[in-house]
Amino acid sequence: MSFIKEFKEFISKGNVVDLAVAVIIGGAFGQIVTSAVNDLLMPIIGIILGGVDFTSFKITLKAAVVGLNGAVEKPAVTMNIGNFIQVTVNFLIIALFIFIVLKGMLKFQKKKAEEPKAAAAPAPSEEVKLLTEIRDLLKKE
Repeated sequence: MSFIKEFKEFISKGNVVDLAVAVIIGGAFGQIVTSAVNDLLMPIIGIILGGVDFTSFKITLKAAVVGLNGAVEKPAVTMNIGNFIQVTVNFLIIALFIFIVLKGMLKFQKKKAEEPKAAAAPAPSEEVKLLTEIRDLLKKE
């Protein structure tokens, strides 16, 4: 089997397509969460903490080198703590959302498993059993 043929079979499987759709939707959802955290949540948290702007919260390890003409020759080396806090909040919100969705799915699956099974066909009556035996004996002869 050629490589291209194997690849076509792999791509045409339903699970691969489902996974691709999930990745695309997940990426879009990630952008929504990032915007919600950066634009809505962090400003509120900043106000609560006394007007802290997390995007500018950083620790300078080495100051920038400024030339005689005022131009920056070497930028400052900083630890961007605020950015790290925002990314951590993004992760926690996404993890919480996934937890809630999975919990709901498991609850639905459990409820579905507990539903009574469809009633099986009723057992044949004694007359039907006797007629079946007679038919089988006649077939043997």
